[in-house]
Amino acid sequence: MNRSANVLVGCFPPVENQDATILILGSMPGRKSLEENEYYALRQNAFWKIMGELVSAYPSLTYEKRLAVLKDSGIALWDVLASCERSESSLDSNIKNETANDFEIFFIQHPHITRVFFNGAKAEQSFNKFVLEKQKLPQLVFLRLPSTSPAHAGMHYADKLQAWRAAVVL
Repeated sequence: MNRSANVLVGCFPPVENQDATILILGSMPGRKSLEENEYYALRQNAFWKIMGELVSAYPSLTYEKRLAVLKDSGIALWDVLASCERSESSLDSNIKNETANDFEIFFIQHPHITRVFFNGAKAEQSFNKFVLEKQKLPQLVFLRLPSTSPAHAGMHYADKLQAWRAAVVL
């Protein structure tokens, strides 16, 4: 395959619980996640390590158990984008031709969610561009958190954890 060719990719279904109060949004699963069919499958991504510290969804648990722990903790997980084109690279800067998920219906189905946390700048930018003021949303608190991606190497893990801990007060 031509390394510069873009391919159409789609997101995973949301990890959801009717009683969720928090929604964590990424932009779009990266290549490793798409290959493994798991959110944040790249071992160097700090997401599961942080979730382990915050709600005991440790990376050492099976993927299914980690998802169950998130749900039991009142956390839903999804991506802003339903689909996009990207090169084989997982960098958010390579995302093109985005289509957003339907958050209007999602929030109707999950009325207890009051806080939305963006896992990095691209998720927030995509939400602001494709969802905010384009879909009818309830009153929500939005906050961008430091990306857990290894590409966001300008911030040390301890600082990322501190920022996530301050936001995800359960």
